[in-house]
Amino acid sequence: MQLHIETYQNRPTRAEISLGRIRSNLEVVRSLIGPDVKIMAMVKSNAYGHGIKVISETLLEAGAHYLGVAYLEEAIYLRKSGINAPVLVCGAINIDQIEDFLMNDIEITSSSIDKSEAISSAAKRLGKTAKVHLKIDTGMERIGVHWYNAERFIERTLELPHIIVKGIFSHLAKAESDNEFTKTQIGRFERVADFMERKNSLPELVHLANSAAIIGIPDSHFNMVRPGIMLYGYNPFGYDPGGDFGGRKLLPAMTLKTKVSYFKVCPPGTGISYNHSYVTKSQTRIVTLPLGYGDGYNRLLSNRGEAVIRGKSYPVVGTVCMDQIMVDIGINGTAYNGDDVLLFGEMNSSRISLESLCDKIGTITYEFLCNISLRVPRIYRD
Repeated sequence: MQLHIETYQNRPTRAEISLGRIRSNLEVVRSLIGPDVKIMAMVKSNAYGHGIKVISETLLEAGAHYLGVAYLEEAIYLRKSGINAPVLVCGAINIDQIEDFLMNDIEITSSSIDKSEAISSAAKRLGKTAKVHLKIDTGMERIGVHWYNAERFIERTLELPHIIVKGIFSHLAKAESDNEFTKTQIGRFERVADFMERKNSLPELVHLANSAAIIGIPDSHFNMVRPGIMLYGYNPFGYDPGGDFGGRKLLPAMTLKTKVSYFKVCPPGTGISYNHSYVTKSQTRIVTLPLGYGDGYNRLLSNRGEAVIRGKSYPVVGTVCMDQIMVDIGINGTAYNGDDVLLFGEMNSSRISLESLCDKIGTITYEFLCNISLRVPRIYRD
């Protein structure tokens, strides 16, 4: 029997997640698209670190039509969790996975003639009908048939038995940074869609827009959109506090908190943490917090992070350890074992924006959120 360590829900370090904010962010998406445009909620990578099962259930109850993931195992987990809504695996597939797609009623991305033929063959063998979305590469150069070679790929897939082409899609490479190239990609995609329409084979779903395109490029919406980071409260254009969309704002859903686990007074000249990358200049008070890079608190925040204790902001000092970090609260700072500590998000009237932490270490909100490890319990608030 395979054993694993279960997440301890009473652990002092926890990610508190507002389901109300998830629902509100979905409403922002809805306000930006037409009434007949469907929403494929992207819940890959554990719903961007927020917990794929609960977030998927919440988004579906709030009106999302589809779920999008990157890998087959994510989709199978959703099925085993009792979620029966349409799920598309947007990433490339391995041929030996096709049977699992079909047996679990999971929609498949085909990105080549060879894969379409393999899908058809497996479906015939199992007496199933595969639901397929055709991936067209319009400029991402990741997976998919180039737009200029798409016609043969489409025609061959359409003639294969045991396949229903449910959709065509592509992925925008620079929607948050380059309108001209994005327009080029849209034009390439439209030419493929027009070809299918002329052949009377345009599928039910035509989808291209990610969060940035949902916000900034209405021409990219077609009849389904794929919001990701904006569902979790972050603007892909990077500015804070999340924009204003007809009176609504994107609201970050996750707050990372912990509790003070230790307190000590250190004299001047005391080195803190590994390799003494921080040395106290005068007598001060150091508190220890029970989280580290093993929980997803990036090691690059050594001597650069911040924490809020009792309403006051203090610096993270010394090297971030795998399981612990230290905070210098100064000679007059006050902290007690068990005090709540804010690492990012909101607590009472205090706020640390995740964007500000990402700016310090040269990363993006997507990465930081996805790196919050599974040993950090997700605590859901409504």
